[in-house]
Amino acid sequence: QVHVVESGGGLVQPGGSLRLSCVASGSTGFIYNMAWYRQVPGKVREWVSTITPGGSTNTADSVKGRFTISRDNAKNTVFLQMDSLIPEDTAVYYCNIGVAGGETYWGQGTQVTVSS
Repeated sequence: QVHVVESGGGLVQPGGSLRLSCVASGSTGFIYNMAWYRQVPGKVREWVSTITPGGSTNTADSVKGRFTISRDNAKNTVFLQMDSLIPEDTAVYYCNIGVAGGETYWGQGTQVTVSS
């Protein structure tokens, strides 16, 4: 069993910053790609950014230059540094973890609200 828990969400003013964290625990084995997604009620879940075990990253154009993904392999943790936040970034942010056998696991999500 793999457990994935996100944290770090909250209410922030436009132009502000937040840092999300996601920890994977349990029978993870080797962790492959780690990724962040976000979802607004009534809309499809949107991919935000991915990081490989070696640290290569890929980021959606909508957040490129503002969001930075990183990971700590020793702690099975992935981060999302979000800067210059805008109201359109308001969403529930989810972490996705890839493990052996092609299985992936989702966390429960953390709410990010950007509002003045």
